[in-house]
Amino acid sequence: MPQTSQEVATDTATSSTSKAAGLDRPTRNIFIALMLGMLVASISQTIVGPAMPRIVAELGGIDHYSWLATAAMLVSAITVPIVGKMSDLYGRRGFYLGGLVVFMAGSVLSGFAHNFWWLIVARAIQGAGMGTLMPLSQTIIGDIIPPRQRGKYQGLMGGVFGLASILGPLVGGFVTDHWGWRWLFFVTLPVGVFAFFGISRFLHLEHTPRETVVDKAGIAVLSLTLILLLVPTSLGGTTLAWGSPAIIGMYAAGVVALAGFIAVEHRAVEPVLPLRLFRSPLFTLSNIAAFMVSVMMFGAMIYLPVYAQGVLGASATNSGLILMPMSVAMIGLSIVSGLVITRTGRYKLQTIAGILIMGVGFWLLTQLHHGSSQLDLTLSMIVFGVGLGMALQVFTLIIQNSAQRSDLGVATASTQFFRNVGSTVGTAVFGTIMTSGLAGNIAAHLPREVVAQMRASGQEVNAGSVLDPSALAQLPPQIATGVQQGLADSLHTVFVWGLVPFAFALLAALFIKELPLRDTVHAADEPVIEQLDTISPAARDDELEVPLGHEAGTSRTHERLAAARS
Repeated sequence: MPQTSQEVATDTATSSTSKAAGLDRPTRNIFIALMLGMLVASISQTIVGPAMPRIVAELGGIDHYSWLATAAMLVSAITVPIVGKMSDLYGRRGFYLGGLVVFMAGSVLSGFAHNFWWLIVARAIQGAGMGTLMPLSQTIIGDIIPPRQRGKYQGLMGGVFGLASILGPLVGGFVTDHWGWRWLFFVTLPVGVFAFFGISRFLHLEHTPRETVVDKAGIAVLSLTLILLLVPTSLGGTTLAWGSPAIIGMYAAGVVALAGFIAVEHRAVEPVLPLRLFRSPLFTLSNIAAFMVSVMMFGAMIYLPVYAQGVLGASATNSGLILMPMSVAMIGLSIVSGLVITRTGRYKLQTIAGILIMGVGFWLLTQLHHGSSQLDLTLSMIVFGVGLGMALQVFTLIIQNSAQRSDLGVATASTQFFRNVGSTVGTAVFGTIMTSGLAGNIAAHLPREVVAQMRASGQEVNAGSVLDPSALAQLPPQIATGVQQGLADSLHTVFVWGLVPFAFALLAALFIKELPLRDTVHAADEPVIEQLDTISPAARDDELEVPLGHEAGTSRTHERLAAARS
């Protein structure tokens, strides 16, 4: 009987000959299809960046600027753990193809948006597709490639994200300047269609569904918790004051919902986010570091186009060109770092080095001011991109290396989940920092008589004036320069605060314990873990007190299994 692609990949992974030769043809086809899916999801995060100032200028909503990115990231953060768990129970392929369809539907709706909030809803639909595609791409790699080889291929997957970081701003800037921003959402559709047919043809992994109870309560409470905690983070300091009853009420309700989620997950038969995983210091520290790295990454990617266009006066196309060196550095170091991990089997030293280099890059960003040149910005981004390429993909590998097959989807999704939450928090918090002091910073660079005259007439000059070329041309040079200087001051504050997540990421990475990378796709004690399904959830959690179930083969476990059988 012919072998399935998964069986071939597994046999390949466990033989020394194949380790030297690389992936066989079926597994290689699957990997290429996964890269297409990752490309269509990741490019949606970068293609809109250069156009965001123009979109805000046309549709309005400068006070809600960050929501263009936050809406998609918030929905993605909710979707990731749910899809990760469901794919463990019911297989990956159907969810992956469904994610592509949802993503493309959101793209079409975004292109036809008539107002700011329509676009926000459409971006949220895109986020649901992104939240399906990105974690499952990494999970399926974990299904078919052993950890010792996986570093190389996850490095290539990181290179796809970096490629999207290059193509996105370039295509986004060109399309915005020449065709209009609406076409940004249409030009990605052919890529999505091509990815859909590629995945439907090549991705055929064997899966045996597990009869269980879906954690509907956990899904509902988790979604509510994230909304209650992340929405006020974005609204605070912009739409609503931090001390307003609405903000305080949402945070308080979010804390209560979080406590309720923890209680629900303790009782769930198949929890959507198993809390026992957090008993592993490796799992917890890796996700903390991934969260902080994501805060830094999106704080840079979202707000550097604002600096390029608003302070340096670059067009949308040129702002994409300024970001390109960062992406090139990230691609190169992501691939090289993956090869080094595959060759040496070591990952901790390079992870720490990558975070340190990211910190240096953010420190260089804090040195930027109104008189800085494009070369100053480019140098800062190259340094940041080098560090990002070294560290970005490693945390998924660390967690997958110690995860059991039954938890692979949700464990991998947890890393993407914390990345998405980090990107949401980073974009929202940095957006709040930028806008909350913007009016005062602009006023500080304008003559007092001009400020008094504008206030008396009810006029207001904000960053939207300098981000829209036509509006900027209508401003007196003195006022336009004052707006640029005020925006530079606000962005300086944003970059200074970016050093805080750097410190936390470095601290977490220092305490991650380095484990040898396995040469097999799944852990050796897998059968024991599968037998744990015969025990009640509470008893199973008690057996898995150690990192991701690595001591599931102890004598105490076997005694409990024997008791369960009797």
